[in-house]
Amino acid sequence: VQLQASGGGLVQPGESLTLSCAASGFSFNIYYMYWVRQAPGKDIEWISSINPGSYITEYADSVKGRFTISRDNAKNTLYLHMSSLKSDDTAVYYCSKDSKGANRGQGTLVTVSS
Repeated sequence: VQLQASGGGLVQPGESLTLSCAASGFSFNIYYMYWVRQAPGKDIEWISSINPGSYITEYADSVKGRFTISRDNAKNTLYLHMSSLKSDDTAVYYCSKDSKGANRGQGTLVTVSS
């Protein structure tokens, strides 16, 4: 199983960013998928999930209304569109096969700073 997140970077508060996660080594199209993040000095935080057919999505209160999860099963890719970014969103973002991040892949760093 390989999960490789990309698309992170340094952005200013209020800006947008879209993360991608390339999945391989398992049947991506039959699994719920998750985004989790870990801010400096803090525990892993679940932020969003999506069912295999993309008709069920859920978000943590901290990102609801600002982040949008999506997936392309034909490309084995998970996405996270993030808008109205805040400094509190600074973290390493991971895609995962579980909501606690135990099966997460390599993350991508998002830094929100002016």
